[in-house]
Amino acid sequence: GPEASDANGDQDIGLMNADGTGVTMITDAATDERAPEWSPDGTRIAFITDRDGNDEVYVMGVDGSNPTRLTNTPEHEAFY
Repeated sequence: GPEASDANGDQDIGLMNADGTGVTMITDAATDERAPEWSPDGTRIAFITDRDGNDEVYVMGVDGSNPTRLTNTPEHEAFY
């Protein structure tokens, strides 16, 4: 999934066809959502977000549904 900065300057996650058409944004938060990775079965996307005040790993459906936090990281630690 691609990452894109929106008008507010934060990063969000979207999907698109292989030829670059049909872009659909699946996150639109006032926080950064980045580093998306498909689950092996292609039904979910893992990503990093700072929506809780510091970086955490979340997983969501491919349509952006049911975002669920997977980590509980102490403040100021970062995932790369």
